[in-house]
Amino acid sequence: MDDFYTEVPRPLIATARDYAAGEMFPEHQHARGQFAYAARGVISVHTPRGNWLVPPLRACWVPARLSHGMRMHGAVSMHNVFIAPDAIIRMGLPPDCQVLDASPLLRQLLAEAVSVEALYAEASRAGRLMALLLDEIAAMAPLPLSAPLPQDARLARLCMALLQQPSLDSSLDAMAAQAGMSRRTFTRQFRAQTGLGFAQWRQQACLLAAITRLAEGQTVTRIALDLGYASLSAFTAAFRRVLGQTPSDYLSN
Repeated sequence: MDDFYTEVPRPLIATARDYAAGEMFPEHQHARGQFAYAARGVISVHTPRGNWLVPPLRACWVPARLSHGMRMHGAVSMHNVFIAPDAIIRMGLPPDCQVLDASPLLRQLLAEAVSVEALYAEASRAGRLMALLLDEIAAMAPLPLSAPLPQDARLARLCMALLQQPSLDSSLDAMAAQAGMSRRTFTRQFRAQTGLGFAQWRQQACLLAAITRLAEGQTVTRIALDLGYASLSAFTAAFRRVLGQTPSDYLSN
């Protein structure tokens, strides 16, 4: 996607493109880090390390040389910022994928940056805008919109199956039994390999599915029931904790 820009002697290159619902990119990698912002629609990102979901008006950071694929949920307008390795090191950008918040300032900077030519003069207004854009990207807070995969093959298979059919009804004891582990061993191994307790991982997997289904037009009530939430209010509370708004507000925005 960014091969043309690999040798451009500028720390940042910004692009914008629209994609149809369901459009996919198979696994690939970039020489630069990729900051992918969903101006419209939902983007899912998968790597050998896990899955990430980017709601509208949020972004995903994909480190340089990390193999990843993407899928569009609904019609998507994506703004990309490709960041050179030396700028990544200078700004201390993370070595792993992350879904990031996007401040109002960052959104405005992105809207301007996508019209900046690749070989902008660094001492010009465009150069200062791009420098501020890099500062703002580095300042964004991560959001818990990922489902990291364990390294253990047995655990990874179970997690992939749960991602295909996520439900809060999937119990820790049932997962441990399917993995052929005791509850204690399963709990210890799962946290060591994903950084999350199983209940938290399951909650995040359900939230990823909820956002995708909202983008596909399913109703809030149907999603809450399908994912095993005890009530619509329980689903709304979980959604609000992560995205700062109710599912209904999310849809209206």
